[in-house]
Amino acid sequence: MNQSDTGMDLFFEPRSVAVIGASNTVGKIGYKLMDNIVTGEYRGKLYPINPRDAEVFGLKAYTSITEIEGPVDMVVIAIPASFVLDEVDKCAKKGVKFLVIITSGFSEAGNIEMEKKVVKAARDGGMRVLGPNIFGLYSSRVSLNATFGPKGVKKGSVSIITQSGALGIAMIGMTASEGIGLSSIISVGNKADLDEADLLDYLASDENTRAIMLYIEGITRGERMLGSLRRVTRKKPVIVIKSGRSKRGAMAAASHTGSLAGSDEVFDAVMRQCGVLRAENLEEGFNWLKFIAEAPLPSGKDTVIVTNGGGIGVMATDACEKYGIELLDEPELLRKIFSSSMPSFGSCKNPIDITGQASEVNYREALLAALESDRVHSVMALYCQTADFEKVAYSEMITLIHNEYMRKHKPIAYSLVGGEEVTECVKYLRGRGIPAYQGVYEMVSCFGALYRFRENRLKEVQEEVRIDIGTEAICSMVDGALKDGRDFLLAHEARAVLEAAGISTPKSVIVRNIEEAVGAAERIGYPVVMKIVSRDILHKSDAGGVALDLDDREEVMDAYQLIIRNARKYDPHARIDGIEVSEMVHKGLETIIGARRDRSFGPIIMFGLGGIYVEIMKDVSFRALPLSRSEAISLLKEVRSYPLLLGVRGEESKDIEGIIDVMIRVGSILRSVKRITDMEINPLFVYERGKGVKVVDVRIMIAKDREE
Repeated sequence: MNQSDTGMDLFFEPRSVAVIGASNTVGKIGYKLMDNIVTGEYRGKLYPINPRDAEVFGLKAYTSITEIEGPVDMVVIAIPASFVLDEVDKCAKKGVKFLVIITSGFSEAGNIEMEKKVVKAARDGGMRVLGPNIFGLYSSRVSLNATFGPKGVKKGSVSIITQSGALGIAMIGMTASEGIGLSSIISVGNKADLDEADLLDYLASDENTRAIMLYIEGITRGERMLGSLRRVTRKKPVIVIKSGRSKRGAMAAASHTGSLAGSDEVFDAVMRQCGVLRAENLEEGFNWLKFIAEAPLPSGKDTVIVTNGGGIGVMATDACEKYGIELLDEPELLRKIFSSSMPSFGSCKNPIDITGQASEVNYREALLAALESDRVHSVMALYCQTADFEKVAYSEMITLIHNEYMRKHKPIAYSLVGGEEVTECVKYLRGRGIPAYQGVYEMVSCFGALYRFRENRLKEVQEEVRIDIGTEAICSMVDGALKDGRDFLLAHEARAVLEAAGISTPKSVIVRNIEEAVGAAERIGYPVVMKIVSRDILHKSDAGGVALDLDDREEVMDAYQLIIRNARKYDPHARIDGIEVSEMVHKGLETIIGARRDRSFGPIIMFGLGGIYVEIMKDVSFRALPLSRSEAISLLKEVRSYPLLLGVRGEESKDIEGIIDVMIRVGSILRSVKRITDMEINPLFVYERGKGVKVVDVRIMIAKDREE
């Protein structure tokens, strides 16, 4: 996608900007905006709008946007909310392309209708809206600092999109103190119109941006955002920080999928699926952002640790295991690489320990030896303070080493542990853009992020697996249930949906008396299962409405009477449509497949092993739909109990292909029939490889037509 294809080029590079609410009064938002734009040396035309002053910041002021003679690409609005709509109408008449509405007092304050009116008026007039309730935007392309945040933004290669205005202003200060240069920073606020997806589509092809950070509090139009994230993470690293990890906001449905789909669990899984790097906090996020924006991409997986302290070397090794970093482990090769630079008492095992007696010369030679080897793809340099530490000498040596590594495009980072002098050394190096840290884990986590981005770049793009399903037959089932006033399908209807999608279900018949029950059982073949069929009893087991493993006609007759009696006792007013007689499915490994429409991301799918694994351990994993085959496999591998599918204690491996086929078909149902809100196959019995899978029970929830 070219930048021009996104329609956002004039947003990031406006040729002319007007400020409605521009002011000469210190302390007003309109004053700070003008001050930042003027002192930031914006390269386009600037028009202050102020009906009372003839000039603002030495520039001619206009009483209205309509008085300006030339075209205006962007208008920044900083006036009370009650006046915004009138100004939007004027901007539409003027032919403005983008509105940046700084003003608060809209949906965040309960004024939802006014916000909708503003956006409608803007869109009807051919304009896009950023905000409202934002601190503005900065774009280095035209040196535009249209914010009421700090001055003197350092230009660079990092773009930040933030939902929090206050935190965004703080981020500008943090990037300056950390020496991180900004390509752009955009506050999205209420996201009434423009959101992260619009901005990401542009940044994906923006040559000025090498890395992107998102701060997110909530997601709207999630399916669209996921598409943008998938595209951009193939090209550039995207780091996300999200607040609100609690499950309080998760909407529980009448299924395990609903109760287990806590907002953070789904968010975390979907971000991994899209190749996004999720940081725990701002400090970690900024460490990753700075490191990844400047570090070369490693040419391979093999990492070497060079240290003068065995203890911190072990700590780094532990951290590498935590963050999934592979250490080069070929003793003869390592000896060949490092023996010439190694003191006689050192160790050539990885971590390469040059010991505390090593000099600055030994340290430099070991790092240069690692640089020269094509088999070493990245280097972690660790240093424990010793008696002969000289701050200036080590600072200069590391600076020279780092320049050599950057020249040869090999990533390296440094962790220095010690007292005040070491702290000053780290500060000196970081001030010069060198990735130096005092914490070992802090450093290693940056490599973890870099390698995850590398893996995502190398991952083959797999298309969604498309399967033809009987959509018309499924819709007919849904129509009938909705006409009957139900928000769920009865058991036989739910099975018919699966059959229409090509998922085999147990043979079954609905009967309405004892004679029919016996006849059905004998046609199906013993043993059989019997379940109550009632629109008023969703949880059959709770009502005593299920009987298993019935071996003959007497047991069927007794079970029929018992189920009816239990159902009447459970709910005397329940409408009973009959009893379902089904084949007793041979027991296999119990699994669960669920799918639902998440409020943020749209259709998602869940997999887990059944029984205690889902009930107690909550050992499940999630993905957003559509699902490729490789994503389906990664979904299975993510559950902790996955080894049970491979076979343990002499058992044969299970039919993983059968599980994948069911997951893809369930995903196709949810994506094709928008009125299905939740599906859950629980349990799905899985047999030995090649022997398939079998649905035991399925639950499907429905609703009226849903908006995309």
